[in-house]
Amino acid sequence: MARSWDIFCRVVDNYGDAAVCWRLARQLSLEHRGTVRLWIDELQALQSLCPDVGVALDCQTVETVEIRRWVPGANFGAAADIAVEAFGCGLPQSYVDAMVARDRRPVWIVLEYLSAEPWVVSHHRLPSPHPRLPLDRWFFFPGFVPGTGGVLREATLEPRRLAFVKDPDAGKRFWHKLGFSAPKAGALAVSFFGYENPAVRDLLQAWAEGGREIVVAVPRGRLRGDVCEFFGADDPADGTVLSKGRLEARFIPFLPQAVYDEFLWACDWNFVRGEDSVVRGQWAARPFTWQIYPQAERAHDAKLASFLDCYCAGMDPGLEAPLRRFWSGWNGASKGTGTIGEDWEALAARIAELQAHAEMWARKLALPGELAANLAHYCEERLK
Repeated sequence: MARSWDIFCRVVDNYGDAAVCWRLARQLSLEHRGTVRLWIDELQALQSLCPDVGVALDCQTVETVEIRRWVPGANFGAAADIAVEAFGCGLPQSYVDAMVARDRRPVWIVLEYLSAEPWVVSHHRLPSPHPRLPLDRWFFFPGFVPGTGGVLREATLEPRRLAFVKDPDAGKRFWHKLGFSAPKAGALAVSFFGYENPAVRDLLQAWAEGGREIVVAVPRGRLRGDVCEFFGADDPADGTVLSKGRLEARFIPFLPQAVYDEFLWACDWNFVRGEDSVVRGQWAARPFTWQIYPQAERAHDAKLASFLDCYCAGMDPGLEAPLRRFWSGWNGASKGTGTIGEDWEALAARIAELQAHAEMWARKLALPGELAANLAHYCEERLK
């Protein structure tokens, strides 16, 4: 049955909140016949991900999703069948009142942050009664293992990826579209997306002095300043190429979501961050390194360790050890004795094994089912 959905999103920092909510909204509309309104407070962030979005419009429809600007005093109208409160952003009191006013109470979903921590399975789909009103909130946890909500993957993603990787000229066309030639045969292409990171200098220096040519592509974003500092450049224009030793850096624009997928497929190793790009990095079935969103008192360390416990299961211990050290060093928590450059060299020497592991992990990641489908099915059960 077709259902109506209201998804509420506050952009707290960066693009992850908007990116996840936009993907979810599109999938619920296109793949699950939902009537979807996305309420978002920062249209600029959404436009970066989808250029068709107009930042001056309070109401617009893009790719079958109705996008509404979420501002104080907004007219929310009648409550939908399902309200999704993304990442604890809260629902407006006037909207909650509209939920209570419905004869059939809507399903109120709290979409939580992605985590591999073991407790997630036992908390997934638990209710939390409203303290004053006859409403329950239901907690829905994305995750990497059965018993969680899974992660987002639209039905077209894997066919698109397979078509790209099986086409010997697809990568070349992608680089030409960005204004570059394809990397030379034997060079390692790396996508470089992340937050500010003091480990950047040591890694870039290792690449410059290493035994293999590295082509690193750097989109506009917070990490780009560290790369510029390494090369002694102020703010290179998109399309600029800077070189040092065996390292070539290509500066590219911030990429919309669909183009970003091709970027990941065109590279041999992907540095990703936060909530959204890390999931796309895993579906790309390439070796990757995750810079997890930093939290106060380094609460993110436990989350990163839990993910590595999942990801490294079955991996050769001789490969797992430098991978864990490298990821820890990239996230500022390395307790290993080697430098980040030494760990990189150990990993790069076994990239074929890491590629096979990444492909296996992508198949494993599909086992919990897909997030939008799991959520739609769960809400339908609650509305019966």
